Amino acid sequence: MSEPNVSERGYVVAHLPGDGIGPEVTAVARQCVDAVAARRGFSVEWRPVTLGAEHYLATGEVLPDPVLDELRKTDAVLLGAVGSPQVKPGVLERGLLLRLRAELDLYVNLRPSKLRAGVGGAVGKHQLSDLDLVIVRENTEGLYAGAGGTVHKGTEFESATEESLNTRAGVARCVAYAAALAARRSGRLTLVHKTNVLTHAGDLWQRTATEIAAQAGVTLDYAHVDAACLYLVDDPGRFDVIVTDNLFGDILSDLGAALTGGLGLAPSGNLNPGRTGPSVFEPVHGSAPDIAGKGLASPAGAVLSSALMLDHLGEEQAGADLDAAVSAVLAAGPPGTTAQWAQALLARLDQAVEA
Repeated sequence: MSEPNVSERGYVVAHLPGDGIGPEVTAVARQCVDAVAARRGFSVEWRPVTLGAEHYLATGEVLPDPVLDELRKTDAVLLGAVGSPQVKPGVLERGLLLRLRAELDLYVNLRPSKLRAGVGGAVGKHQLSDLDLVIVRENTEGLYAGAGGTVHKGTEFESATEESLNTRAGVARCVAYAAALAARRSGRLTLVHKTNVLTHAGDLWQRTATEIAAQAGVTLDYAHVDAACLYLVDDPGRFDVIVTDNLFGDILSDLGAALTGGLGLAPSGNLNPGRTGPSVFEPVHGSAPDIAGKGLASPAGAVLSSALMLDHLGEEQAGADLDAAVSAVLAAGPPGTTAQWAQALLARLDQAVEA
């Protein structure tokens, strides 16, 4: 089959493979993106970026300013995974991941949870249509903002505080994104918080969500976060788009991943909806050093994250192609190796275009 000529639609994407299985899974994702780009009439220029645990151990650098400046010049970032048992917890999380979110204003963390045929998780208990939801997590404020500290460390009077920072502007822009997403889907939006205990932050979130949902013309429901965990397991069909704060979103999104096949199938997007800088897309399974280099890692999460990336860049058809390819491969029985995954995905993409 002849391929169409690539048009003037071109994108610059930073490829940050990271550590462990990150290079393996993002290599497959790149192959899939390049394949669908050629067939859908656009191009992707990949710019490699070396950051992560190995880079930190070799150089002492986490996120140098010149590298951050180069990332700002791209349209998107595809991140594999970072982390190593040799690096103290918090170094890469705060110095790289949280700093990227703050510096690039990635105020929305997008976490789809979709049950697909051929996977474990909640298959058997729920219909596929019962688990197809999106969690919109505020990504730069809350308890992850870094407010707080420790005094009298190492003594019996040691005190540690973590303060939840919530601004009207930060809450409003996150809820506005979620409401617009809900309007494009089912028109149903659920705020998840803990308003009966966290009365200050909860009140701000509740009032803001009520106002914005009314303006967007979507139906707003509410659930306490503990109840939402129960509902996700027992009655996930009640949810379509969930909007919540940073900590609650971090927890709920992993629960959603467990219900839909595990972290290996979970994509994510750290979005700058205003497009004042690049957004960052990454699978959430971590670097998995125990299987790194063995050719056993599933690239599904990386490919699905790439689908979110293409959709964000305006290439919705290409993103849908990648999503459908992953679903088709899973339905046929997931391959056992990374190479077999790549072969099966590329074959499905060829079939999708021919159809």
